[in-house]
Amino acid sequence: MMNIILYMLVYIIERVFSFLLKSMTGFGSSEYYNETYKLHVEIKSVNYRYNDIMIHLPKALNPLEDKIKKLIMASLTRGKIDIFISFEQAMGHHKQIKVDKDLAIAYYNALSEISSLLKIPAPGNVYEIANYQDVLRLDEDSFDLDAAESVILETVQKALDQLVSMRIMEGQHLLDDLIMRLNDLEANVAKIEQQVPMILTCYREKLLKKLQDVLSETQIDEARLIQECALFSEKINFTEELVRLKSHFKQFRATILDSNAAVGRKLDFIVQEMNRETNTIASKANDMETAKLVVEMKSEIEKIREQIQNVE
Repeated sequence: MMNIILYMLVYIIERVFSFLLKSMTGFGSSEYYNETYKLHVEIKSVNYRYNDIMIHLPKALNPLEDKIKKLIMASLTRGKIDIFISFEQAMGHHKQIKVDKDLAIAYYNALSEISSLLKIPAPGNVYEIANYQDVLRLDEDSFDLDAAESVILETVQKALDQLVSMRIMEGQHLLDDLIMRLNDLEANVAKIEQQVPMILTCYREKLLKKLQDVLSETQIDEARLIQECALFSEKINFTEELVRLKSHFKQFRATILDSNAAVGRKLDFIVQEMNRETNTIASKANDMETAKLVVEMKSEIEKIREQIQNVE
């Protein structure tokens, strides 16, 4: 009954956490020991474009590698993840020294052949042969992996839960920073929008005056001149870019606040579009105040781009 309640709590927590922005940086550890063996698990992750999992474990636990990998993939979708598992049988556990007789003889024969070939003394000390790799082996009593499997996987899961919690905590710090910068961007866009009518009017008037000065001695239809000035000034109108930029802001905010999946790549794409629209506005802006605001926006967008590189 307690196990059922525990699994239900874990499920609820995972569902709540699944809607939180997660960092790709984290660490978790857990251990288990009894009278037979001691187990220690450490998991660490850093930002990476894909899901790269490296599992370091002793030979005795090799059969569990695939199951451990599936556990990790169920919780983590992006990042470079390293898991280190150490396993030691208890002190006083029955051990025997086994001799690989065939290997010892093979070493001796090979050395004797070298001795005959090079005309040098053959090894005559048994310790020399014993020191060669795998001649002597410390053989522990057989370990019942099937009986310990559930405990091992639970220990891995505890370390994994710790890592996920840390990634969520770091993700909330990222979220706060991203929202602050997004608010600043929206405030700057609002300021630019207020200036657009005045910018266009001033530009039309300046353009019209210049043309009138140049063409003062030439007969020209003034109505046609005003019309051409209006058409030309529309080419520097960046209202459409502002509309698209606000749409990107809205999409970015919705994504970071309702991140029920790995959203890092999606955010990266949105930021690219934000940067593209801002560059277009920069190329069209022809007054100092707008240019200043655009420079601030480009700086904020770059900082956002750097931050989301660590978002899962």
